[in-house]
Amino acid sequence: MDIQVKTISELTAEELLTIFIERVAVFVVEQNCPYQEADEEDKTALHLCFTEGPNLQAYSRIIDKGDYVTFGRVLVVQHARKQHLGRQLVQRTIEEIQQRFPGKTITISGQAYLQKFYESFGFRTVSEEYLEDGIPHIDMTLSSQESLGSI
Repeated sequence: MDIQVKTISELTAEELLTIFIERVAVFVVEQNCPYQEADEEDKTALHLCFTEGPNLQAYSRIIDKGDYVTFGRVLVVQHARKQHLGRQLVQRTIEEIQQRFPGKTITISGQAYLQKFYESFGFRTVSEEYLEDGIPHIDMTLSSQESLGSI
């Protein structure tokens, strides 16, 4: 499994198209959530890809918000599920953030059903449950001090 972290200008047209196809497949089609999937954040994000040969297996994007860093669009392509890639992807995403943005808190808007999953990495819930695009979400944070011992 190859792991690559690229800016949008470093991605090939084919890589970018594959990312968008898989993001739409998961977040728009599977979750029945019609919204504009590609957004302005993609221009400044770091795109973390797990690939096997030319095939995307898992993906997340990292965004520096100044005071904190966030990540999202976390996905494992359908044919690669049940291989624990989600756990590996989140761990690698956290490690990448710690390397590139040392000392910054990580804040995410996670789907509520994944609360325990993110807590297993040391995230703490910091909001009540709310709806985002019709899907229950919660805000969670991982401070640099908490994350040092949790991974």
